[in-house]
Amino acid sequence: MTKSLIAAGLLSALATSAIAHSTLEQAEVAAGTTTKITLRVPHGCDGQATHTVELRLPDGFYAAKPMPKAGWTLETETAEYATPYEMHGHAMTEGVQKVTWSGGNLEDGWYDEFTVRGTVGRDVAPDTVLYFPAVQICADGTADWTDTSGSHDVPNPAPKLTVTAAEMHAGHDHGGHGDKAGEFTLGDLTLSGGFSRATLPNAPVAGGFMTIVNNGDSDDRLVAASSPASGRTEIHEMKMENDVMKMRELADGLPIPAGATVKLQPGGYHIMFMQIEEPFVEGETVNATLTFEKAGEVTVPLAIGAPNARGAGHGDHSGHSGMAKE
Repeated sequence: MTKSLIAAGLLSALATSAIAHSTLEQAEVAAGTTTKITLRVPHGCDGQATHTVELRLPDGFYAAKPMPKAGWTLETETAEYATPYEMHGHAMTEGVQKVTWSGGNLEDGWYDEFTVRGTVGRDVAPDTVLYFPAVQICADGTADWTDTSGSHDVPNPAPKLTVTAAEMHAGHDHGGHGDKAGEFTLGDLTLSGGFSRATLPNAPVAGGFMTIVNNGDSDDRLVAASSPASGRTEIHEMKMENDVMKMRELADGLPIPAGATVKLQPGGYHIMFMQIEEPFVEGETVNATLTFEKAGEVTVPLAIGAPNARGAGHGDHSGHSGMAKE
């Protein structure tokens, strides 16, 4: 047997061993990001079908919401967080820390996925490894994936992902950074009060709002916006014309004059998320990457409030009739 065939055989064996483990679909996630955590289960317990899957959630992962599965019973266990988290000005002291799907039938020769959506704390340090211990329960045994040592030699490694730096820095010559909760500095610009609104299922669009202050001596301009949450993202303006509220894209961008404060708010200038794939859920966040003509680029997390929110924790009871798009 040639050396190349031996090497190929070893690689095949290693690949088969890796596939046999229950793992996460995600390899890494940025701090401060709301994301899906998907447990991949490739087999049962020594030939038996899996009827229960348990997943424990680590410190640093909060505001978790599990996804139901047809044919399985979903249960959660809530406990106090080791460290409280702040969400929309309120301290979260407890939340879901264990999820159990039971009463199903995942045959040994089948594959399935189990999903939880939650947020990684913004204060979680880069390169931190978060472990999500999982257990499969079958008729006469278990397959546990609970070892959190990080060793490659253990037979039952816990599913894991690595935390990367919070997505608040962008560009090469202009670095954005957060000076305090909800406030970001990019060159001469200060961005604060970012929020969005929860949407109804199947709604195709959503809005993004914030306050931008130009502390410099020269004008700037918001020229582009993008987001992983939408197929297209534009800069829009709404205003009254002949007693009709009209909305139009600002193709040339939004001026940010020197020394001025520009507010992106409902009924005025705003970021328009278009072709959104999933509803915006109250209590979660959505990232918007903004590009300025001079200051550069920055990614800002927008807190998703109620469908009528006018700011963090504020409602909007105004009507929306009479709106037309040019």
